[in-house]
Amino acid sequence: MEVLRGIDALSDHEGPSVVTVGFFDGVHLGHQAVFKRAVASAAERGLTSVAVTFDRHPREVVSPGSEPRLLTTTERKASLIEQTGIDKLVVLPFTEEFSRWTAQDFIERVLVAGLSAEHAVIGVNFTFGHKAQGNIGTLESVGEIAGFTAEAVGLVELDGSRVSSSSVRASLSEGDLSWPELALGRRFIVDGEVTSGAGRGTGLGYPTANLRTWPRLLLPGNGIYAGRAQLGGEWHVAAISVGTNPTFGIEPLHVEAYLLDFEGDLRGKHLGVEFWARLRDEAKYDTPEALVAQIAADVEQTRALVT
Repeated sequence: MEVLRGIDALSDHEGPSVVTVGFFDGVHLGHQAVFKRAVASAAERGLTSVAVTFDRHPREVVSPGSEPRLLTTTERKASLIEQTGIDKLVVLPFTEEFSRWTAQDFIERVLVAGLSAEHAVIGVNFTFGHKAQGNIGTLESVGEIAGFTAEAVGLVELDGSRVSSSSVRASLSEGDLSWPELALGRRFIVDGEVTSGAGRGTGLGYPTANLRTWPRLLLPGNGIYAGRAQLGGEWHVAAISVGTNPTFGIEPLHVEAYLLDFEGDLRGKHLGVEFWARLRDEAKYDTPEALVAQIAADVEQTRALVT
């Protein structure tokens, strides 16, 4: 999948296309349904399928302080979109100036002039342009004049609940992994870079990889989890802590993972931590020995759960 970044990069695009637009945080099953339809529509027409997204949540610019924590980094989002079969991804910077573009501006500058859209596919509740005034109706009416068609893909429901990024965030914040796995169609992953920690894990016999994550990224609710860690192309079973290390004094909320049966220096490496099951609440222990005993039990439970 080719990735174009910025408005100016649209000049590198050639040929007519089928375009879909959205923030697509988490790339959940609802988003995947939109991508599937865009890819199929492009194949039917012999065109390129293009997804347009943004480098930050629009509310970060439009109403600072109200923006949600995000489910994916831009890089993880791009990887997930690529897996849907989309040919090209356009990442636009959502700046203050961009937020003032009208829906008409966006259509003319991005869809028509930039991507030569012959067809647009969007989620039924997607809005765009200044004050979110653009929607599927806007695309259809402008398209009649500009020479492209448009269609909306309906919302996805599972077990009577609507799939949405906000519902996934709410469940993860409570430490619930079941709905996110169902709605995402995969297990939730947190990406970050391994940094040097206090070194306590090594002293306790369980050296952990301390993850520095993007500040805008959502972390699951405090607790101890079983899962896996992705290092390059390899996966390792991992016992995971999301918390503040209360036994040693309160620290900033962070993720650390103990990779079972792994030896080597992980500092500076990119790690993707995949959450499989929540084992227990984070707890404060009276002695390091009591903590070590509990970690040992967590590790064995993780080994039994993750295959």
